[in-house]
Amino acid sequence: MFSKYLLLSLTVSSYAFCGILGLEERGVEVEIASAKNHCVIIKRQVPKVCKNVFINNETLWEENYAEKEVPDICKATFVKTQGHLLPMELFPDVETLGELEVLDFIKEMQKNKDFLLVDSRRERWFKYRTIPTAINVPFIHFDEKTREAKHFTEVLKEFGVTENKPGEYNFSKAKTLVLFCNGAWCNQSARMAFSLLEIDYPPEKIKWYRGGIQNWLSTGMTSTKDIVAH
Repeated sequence: MFSKYLLLSLTVSSYAFCGILGLEERGVEVEIASAKNHCVIIKRQVPKVCKNVFINNETLWEENYAEKEVPDICKATFVKTQGHLLPMELFPDVETLGELEVLDFIKEMQKNKDFLLVDSRRERWFKYRTIPTAINVPFIHFDEKTREAKHFTEVLKEFGVTENKPGEYNFSKAKTLVLFCNGAWCNQSARMAFSLLEIDYPPEKIKWYRGGIQNWLSTGMTSTKDIVAH
């Protein structure tokens, strides 16, 4: 038993050493063209009033968190009926990320041009709200029927992939991608991942944020809509 606790302690310590723990409070400073002063800190935003809300089993787990005593700013509801739940692992060597890992990726992305955060939803969803610093590459661009279209080749170039001849690609300079969409029930980012794997994109350079926008917002993380609002 002691060895299990020691292992857990060492694991947590290693994460702390890597600077992941505490990143949600410190945040990551990025430049966003649409922001008033350009510089924005992406972090977990928890209003002070929400930290003082009394929580018990009934309010947290019985869907009663919307009761009158809870301030409106502390409430959030999300759709439960869309899509189908996806597994935690998409494919061997394709790493599944949580919020802190995505935030850490964004931090590293500021100094590494070979990192890309990719929102794989359609443009209207991306424009409404997304994770700051994400680029929009709709999953539909990678569907088998549209693979020969011009934008498919252009997207691959943006991903650092060149085409030696039709259907034969050079991945020596392929960028590391984090793909996401609406949530654990949204298959758009998964479809993009599989489409990339089908053309032999290196799986170790594809990372998947399974929770997507739903988890990002439910944990209070900064979104582009927050930036516009301020």
